Amino acid sequence: MKTPVTRPILLVVTPFAAEALAPAREHFEIVEWRALPDAAVFLRERGGRVVAMITNGMAGVPANCRDTLPNLAVIACNGVGYDAIDVPWATARGIRVSNTPDILSGDVADLAVLLALAAHRRLPQADRFVREGQWQAGPFPLARRFWGSRVGILGLGRIGRLIARRAAAFDTQIGYCGRKPQDVPYTYFGSTDALAEWADVLIVATPGGPDTRHLVGRETLRALGGDGVLVNVARGSVVDQSALIEALGDGTLGAAGLDVFEDEPHVPPALTGSDRVVLTPHIASATVQTRRAMAELVVENLTRHARGLPLATPVN
Repeated sequence: MKTPVTRPILLVVTPFAAEALAPAREHFEIVEWRALPDAAVFLRERGGRVVAMITNGMAGVPANCRDTLPNLAVIACNGVGYDAIDVPWATARGIRVSNTPDILSGDVADLAVLLALAAHRRLPQADRFVREGQWQAGPFPLARRFWGSRVGILGLGRIGRLIARRAAAFDTQIGYCGRKPQDVPYTYFGSTDALAEWADVLIVATPGGPDTRHLVGRETLRALGGDGVLVNVARGSVVDQSALIEALGDGTLGAAGLDVFEDEPHVPPALTGSDRVVLTPHIASATVQTRRAMAELVVENLTRHARGLPLATPVN
């Protein structure tokens, strides 16, 4: 009688397209973390077989997995941001980490400009105005134009550069703030507040994590001003959400376009009920083409690891 072959396990922590996992099934047994009836039992009885993990930059590694997966060797992050993954911890344990850079940058840049346009021209409000029959009672109030404005970009990385290129097509002036000046035809500002003071619209495209937590706070919003617009397509943690709500409420800030929030998917009533805010549910990279390409890259990294090859997009 043959002894059953025990295969290494790929633990899928966050939602992931089942069809995209097909190439990984050659190398791993697939286990869905969310479908486990008892995670503690799984970790105790089968945790030693887990060698690979799929997660994202917000979920990271579940706390009860950190010390219960002794053979975990690779973490594939389904996204460019990996701020919830403790990379120094992974590196110290010899765990390889990968992400999906570049693929989603264009989509995020598209949404950033879309939110800026929608907030300036009050697009959601105009849509409701027509749908609710208010047009019959009179014209829609005047909005503010986006073209020709001064666009400040906080974080001129891959995404920030694409935002700048798109915004420049609207005959805008581009300024930016980052760790250091870059060789670009845009105006550099040495601080977030200085950039906000100059800008008509401030677009947040910096990485998340402890280093950028509440980088945009009360002083920055005050500098942006009562006619200013804040757009955030980065991480909710970068903006002090309480300060933002206060600034929108008292008119310190003109408007905002937000794709990310501090406690997703929970959005405060002060934001959902505000007529000064355009809201989207963290969908900057949520296109069919991009999500498919991201999933393929995640699985490519896992299969390369299984074959003993270098990762396609290593983080550490």
